[in-house]
Amino acid sequence: MKRDDLLFYGEYAQKLGEIKTLLLTEIQKMLDSLGTDSETAVAEHIKCRIKSADSLREKLCRSGLEETAESGLKNLSDLVGARVITHFIGDIYTVLDLIKANPNWKVKIIKDYIADMKPNGYRSLHVILTLPFGVGGIETVDAEIQLRTIAMDCWASLEHQLKYKKSVKNSSLIVDELKRCADEMASTDLTMQTIRDLIQRG
Repeated sequence: MKRDDLLFYGEYAQKLGEIKTLLLTEIQKMLDSLGTDSETAVAEHIKCRIKSADSLREKLCRSGLEETAESGLKNLSDLVGARVITHFIGDIYTVLDLIKANPNWKVKIIKDYIADMKPNGYRSLHVILTLPFGVGGIETVDAEIQLRTIAMDCWASLEHQLKYKKSVKNSSLIVDELKRCADEMASTDLTMQTIRDLIQRG
């Protein structure tokens, strides 16, 4: 964590760091259990982060909540988050099954934006976990794992840039183009999955 983030999170900082390490370690174990060579590995990469103080304050402000670390811990589900980027759609659901079977946490909510995409074209699968916390009177805290294919992650990164850009010319045109692009990428993901299934069947 940066100094400003450490100061903001205060007594909670160390435990949040431990949860981040737990997430990363457990996800890596699950992925390794599926195989680590190029034939069996399902993930392109994993990212894990603790939300920055500035980002947390902004989200709490948008939600009309008190802009404190305690408020974030009690009200938000993504102070600690991990993102698993897979090669194929089917791999997302394989990893999801492992997440649900892991005894180190409790699955609280599954949001499947692949089966039911957002209106803007966003596709991803979000898993909200509840983990033991036990600091400052807060017994549990939620964390989030996002599962996406490479194509979904590429699209989401571009959409994120548009969302947080203060002034963009022709923004409505860009939104329409992003939606079209999302649909084309989803079609490509499905085709790639079909091709892989055919190859695996021999």
